[in-house]
Amino acid sequence: MPPSKSTTTSRDGTRIALYDYGNPDAPTLICVHGYPDNASLWEPVAERLTTDFHVVTYDVRGAGTSDRPTATSAYALDRLQEDFEAVLLHTAPNHPVHVLAHDWGSIQAWHFITDPELQAQIASFTSISGPSLDHAGYFLRRRNRAALRQLLHSWYIFYFHLPWLPELAWRKGWAHRAFNRLEQQDAEENRSIGDYVHGMKLYRANVLPRLIRPAQRRTDVPVLAVSPDADPFVTTPLQTEIARWAPNLTVKVVRGGHWMPRNDPGLVAELVRQHSREVAGLEA
Repeated sequence: MPPSKSTTTSRDGTRIALYDYGNPDAPTLICVHGYPDNASLWEPVAERLTTDFHVVTYDVRGAGTSDRPTATSAYALDRLQEDFEAVLLHTAPNHPVHVLAHDWGSIQAWHFITDPELQAQIASFTSISGPSLDHAGYFLRRRNRAALRQLLHSWYIFYFHLPWLPELAWRKGWAHRAFNRLEQQDAEENRSIGDYVHGMKLYRANVLPRLIRPAQRRTDVPVLAVSPDADPFVTTPLQTEIARWAPNLTVKVVRGGHWMPRNDPGLVAELVRQHSREVAGLEA
């Protein structure tokens, strides 16, 4: 059954599109997509979890049918957290929620779960292929082989900071061909050019400030860090060597590539079930 659609409004007036998969009596699972996806990424995962959860997805600002602010500063992590808080208030104001996130969705969610004022509202977090930028800032300061390897995998981040060229490459199709050589993508991926172009502001608003001046952000939320072993963008050590920041941590290294929610939704659904049951105390 397709989800019902609604909207909520963030603190700065940005309109956020939500998709509700029903089952309001079940625990709420909020899914946060990454770049350059939109909420449709989660459809096959949500369909597998509707008996276990009240699943809610949303288009991150700049993606899907949510508003697309023009200012780069509107994509800062604090603004993204305000979007999440608006979704939280709209869908589950009275009880903690479980969070599932991928790629830039995970980067955002790390910001949410390390905010002391939000931690009590989050029962568990399943992160796929996305680190905290603050944790990454400390990781890269090690200047060891693992840090160097991650920097080599992160070349595209610095490319996205160039003026006008990345936008032109997406519009002309050059970038699609280049990134498909790293990991093949389905031609029917339900992304628009706007998802590609506006989403780059996530990188420009956040990456360099966080890597240069990382904060010591900790959380007691139960975290499952899922690292696909063939991810061409995010290495396993960056995602998993974080026990100093997240002591209630479980790590799963799985076979697969970066776009695991699209390519293996059954495995993602099962990992969320296991994590919520074993770590966050849900009954089997």
